[in-house]
Amino acid sequence: MKIRPSGLLLLLLLSALAFTACPTTNPKKDSKKAGHTPPPPGEEQADIDFQAFIGRLRRAVKAHDLNTVASMMSPDFGYVLGATAAEDRSGQGVFQYWDENGLWPELEGILAEKFVRKDDFMVAPPQFADPSAEYTGYRAGIRRVNGSWKFVYFVNG
Repeated sequence: MKIRPSGLLLLLLLSALAFTACPTTNPKKDSKKAGHTPPPPGEEQADIDFQAFIGRLRRAVKAHDLNTVASMMSPDFGYVLGATAAEDRSGQGVFQYWDENGLWPELEGILAEKFVRKDDFMVAPPQFADPSAEYTGYRAGIRRVNGSWKFVYFVNG
């Protein structure tokens, strides 16, 4: 059997088309490997800017990036609740307070929790939003301030 050059060319083109048309990897598996971790279930998944904010905050706290964390906080950030209003602490001094009391790991742990809505705040851990739980441990609050998400408190009590 004799193959003409035009037939050989056609055979090569068909072979190339057949091999390039078949996917060699599963795109669903590859998307999971991209480094994107989905938010925990129930965590305002529809609010993309909240997810971006909380992801950035978690990374900044883990890295102890004070400038980034400070840029994400409200100016009157609350960090100590006292028995009276005079004992409440907010604003300046928060990083020194966290350093002196070894609170960075606690903050990192609370921020790793699922955030849920409580009034006009997103709070973690979710037990804090449940009135029947009577939660009194550390908690974090985030809310929109002038259209942007801000880290507004991390307190115990």
